[in-house]
This record gives sequence, structure tokens and C-alpha cells, in this order.
Amino acid sequence: MTERVNILGVGVDPLNLPGAVTAIGEAIRTHAKGYICVTGVHGVSEAQDDPVFRDILNRAFLNTPDGMPMVWMGWWQGRRGMGRVYGPDLMLEICRVSEQTHWRHFFYGGAPGVAEQLAASLQSRFPNLTVAGTYTPPFRPLNEEETEKLRVLIAKNKPDIIWVGLSTPKQEAFMAGILSCLDTTLMIGVGAAFDLLSGRVRQAPRWVQRSGFEWLYRLVQEPGRLWKRYLKNNPLFVWRAFLQLTGLRRYDLEAKQKT
Repeated sequence: MTERVNILGVGVDPLNLPGAVTAIGEAIRTHAKGYICVTGVHGVSEAQDDPVFRDILNRAFLNTPDGMPMVWMGWWQGRRGMGRVYGPDLMLEICRVSEQTHWRHFFYGGAPGVAEQLAASLQSRFPNLTVAGTYTPPFRPLNEEETEKLRVLIAKNKPDIIWVGLSTPKQEAFMAGILSCLDTTLMIGVGAAFDLLSGRVRQAPRWVQRSGFEWLYRLVQEPGRLWKRYLKNNPLFVWRAFLQLTGLRRYDLEAKQKT
């Protein structure tokens, strides 16, 4: 691993999709336990006012660049090999590779029925995919009984990867807090990928994704839920990025950098 790119005090790994898949494969091979965050403008913006969440991102095994602004910030800092690691693309590519490696997958999150729908959709696309189970959590933190139920379920099915489909920063805090007591190697937070790949929400066309305006496409689809996130965070991110890149403001990484 190379030193992370500093984006407003959040360390983002300067990799692309193939690099992320390689790192995940190596972690599973060596049983290197960790959680993976797929971070875009929303996550970096949330971290500005939440030092605990910023620390969670900076302690992740991988913190991948989800969103073209993350990639552009990396390019401007000299990391020209950096490419977008989009949550749905990462899930699809890992599932594709898993047909040969036989990695076991568990799906945690989503509204009732979404995890099961996602698993069925992925198995129809990848017939040799091994699904080790699904779990739909309540819309609140798990209590002790529910946490124990999940622990026993994971211990029984022994997935290599637990995919977590909650919102940011909820999913990152959940992974960081529970990983140590679960019998799995990796937890990967992919948020909206559950809805996108299960077919509940339409994905933006590729040209929109590459343009950096996927946020606008999603805003049109879900204005009531997303307007505050995008109309507040996006302008603030641009302003803060300008301050960092021009040297007018310093953003320090508080977690130890990986080498």
C-alpha cells in the first residue's frame, strides 16, 4: 500500500478498481481482518464536523475513492493512476472474481427484502457465487440480543466478506464497532449499492458517472431524501478543496499513514 491522498483530512487510497480487487483478494488470502469504506464527497463532508467518523475512515483497511471529485483531488496531488472505485462496480467485480475463488458473501442491510433481492440478483448474474446469508437490521442500532444473533449467524456461515448496505456514516461506524466480534475477514460498506444492484433504484448512465454529475441524477430521483446532502455538502466541498489545494488552509490526517 502507498501513502494515502489527503482530502480535507481524510486519507483516501490512491488506487483504482483493479487495485482494490487485488488488495481485497490478498486480505482474504492472508486473513487480514479489516473494514473497507467507499468514500465520496458526502463521507468527506460528514467527517469535517465529526472527528470520530473521520478517525473511522482513516483507520479503515481501505478507503476507496467513490466519486470523481475524489479522483480529481488525487490527480491534482500527483496520483495519476487513481481511478473511481464505485460501490456497485466493486461489488460486481468481486462477485465475478468469486466465481473462481469461491469467496463466501453475506449481505447485511437495506429495507426489508432488499438483501434477499440483491443476493438473488447477483446469483442470477453469477451462477457460481456463494451466498452465505442475508440479514435485514432494524432502523436503529442493534441491541445486545440482536448483536449476539448476528454473531452466531456469521459464525455458522463463515463468510469471507460481509457487504453492508446502510447510510453514511452509519455503516462505517457499524463496521468499525462490530468487526472484531464477527467471524469474517472483511466488511465492505457500499451504501446505495444494495438498492442499485437489486433494481430498486435506477443507476446513472456511465457517461453521467464519469462526468462527476451522478449526484444530480440521484437528486432528481430522490429529492426529498438527498436535497440537503447535495445542496449543502457539494458547494462546501468545492470551497474547502480550493482552500486545501491553494494552501490557504491545512487539513491534517490524524490517523497514522499506511506504508
